[in-house]
Amino acid sequence: MNAQKSLLLSFSLLISMQLFSQSIAFEKNILKPIHVSMSLTTLEGKKAVRVTKDSTIKEFDEPTFVKLVNIDFTNGVIEVKVLSKLLPNAPDFARGFIGVAFRINEDNSRFESIYIRPTNGRASQQLRRNRSIQYFSYPDYRFERLRKEAPGEYESYADMGLNEWIKMKIVVKGSQAKLFLNNTRQPSLVVNDLKHGPDNKGAIGLFVDIGTEGFFADLNVIQKN
Repeated sequence: MNAQKSLLLSFSLLISMQLFSQSIAFEKNILKPIHVSMSLTTLEGKKAVRVTKDSTIKEFDEPTFVKLVNIDFTNGVIEVKVLSKLLPNAPDFARGFIGVAFRINEDNSRFESIYIRPTNGRASQQLRRNRSIQYFSYPDYRFERLRKEAPGEYESYADMGLNEWIKMKIVVKGSQAKLFLNNTRQPSLVVNDLKHGPDNKGAIGLFVDIGTEGFFADLNVIQKN
């Protein structure tokens, strides 16, 4: 009887988790461009969203993303495949910046983000490699401040490159976020102090920065209590 009860409990928990799982079909009615241009396309057989940053936004680490308007996310898992290319007019310092913003508030004035710099992953300089992945928190903790006040704590290395699909998996719980790349068992970045605190919630965004032609596909969101 105990075994049966245990099996029933496990089955109930599995159903409960599935109820909070969403495989997101990209449709224009749920996608809201914020300081970016976007279009629906197909790339290498995948239905994708193409995103480029508005050229009038000159600062870095700004709200430049496609916002999914039907999600209110606090804790859980965000999985998405990203592919980054450099635009023909990309500046020399462009790195193929692409990633995910999460817990975005209603007016886009506050959010967390983790993004990658694909050109750094196989650079010949170790310092650049160490800066392949970046966390920032808008508006007060952009990459420049974090790099100055806590060198190396919010950046890390992982193998990656331009023009290839990279799977990002972000696991968020309270004040912690972990990034897993390409199905690795161990996270490539661990952030233990999300700057907006453990209870912040909001939308999810497909983030790009200067010089990037970004593509997003296969988005899946699992929300947990």
